[in-house]
Amino acid sequence: MSNNSANMVYNNISTTCPVRGAGLGLRRVMLDSLQNQIPDTINFFEVAPENWMTLGGKHARQFRAVTERHPFVTHGLSLSIGSPTPLDIELVKNIRDFLNTHGIQYYSEHLTYCSDDGHLYDLMPIPFTEKAVDYVAQRILQAQEILGRRIAMENASYYTHAPGKEMEEIDFILAVLEKADCGLLLDINNIYVNSINHGYDAQTFLNAMPADRVGYFHIAGHYNEADDLIIDSHGADVIDPVWELLDKAYNRFGLVPTLLERDFNIPPLEVLLTEVDRIHAAQEQHLQNNTSAGCM
Repeated sequence: MSNNSANMVYNNISTTCPVRGAGLGLRRVMLDSLQNQIPDTINFFEVAPENWMTLGGKHARQFRAVTERHPFVTHGLSLSIGSPTPLDIELVKNIRDFLNTHGIQYYSEHLTYCSDDGHLYDLMPIPFTEKAVDYVAQRILQAQEILGRRIAMENASYYTHAPGKEMEEIDFILAVLEKADCGLLLDINNIYVNSINHGYDAQTFLNAMPADRVGYFHIAGHYNEADDLIIDSHGADVIDPVWELLDKAYNRFGLVPTLLERDFNIPPLEVLLTEVDRIHAAQEQHLQNNTSAGCM
């Protein structure tokens, strides 16, 4: 996409968005490639604070050089908002200090849990119950008070329901967002993955999400274990049905900033940029067909 076309996209996105355009999840293996010049097509980066806030030496200097020059958002891994153990206050304070050091305002986390007496290997589903809504919302409010900023919770992929289900996933997410008055990081790939794994309609789920809470989108690749089982691996290219769902998301919410996640089988940066370019192309196509700006 040309620079003029890119500027047209950016200038039509609402200034209330935390970032603009198309972004990329920053991984350490990319740092050397980004030191001399950051490609114009990458409008923002996302990092997990836990992976960066204890760095020292060369990587810390390289990271600081990028955060000083480019917009960032953060997506945490360890808040474990649904955990049965008390909220890790020290972790939240460390994340707050990291955000303040690098001038980053937007912080998101998974609507899951990943710890009990110790950290678990995966993100576990929270029971879809009224009691869990109250419990999770209280913990989000507690974390937001310490952070001094609003959190966005991400709709997560999951492979089995936690025991005691009382409501549907849609209703659970909406109830948590309302009770905690928090934001929403809308993961398009997770909607697709869950729609296959749990047999629901992705468009219906998408339409139910509240536009006024959406900060930005995630897209990613996944692994097909079976016809009715998809693993959210972030280790492959984004497939056409997810790109198509992204187009529907732009139609539903307007032009929302969109980030490409890639955690495994990471190709050279120039290869990743082809998918970032495809995000730009989808955004430009939306602008040609619509007038909605997004991120209300």
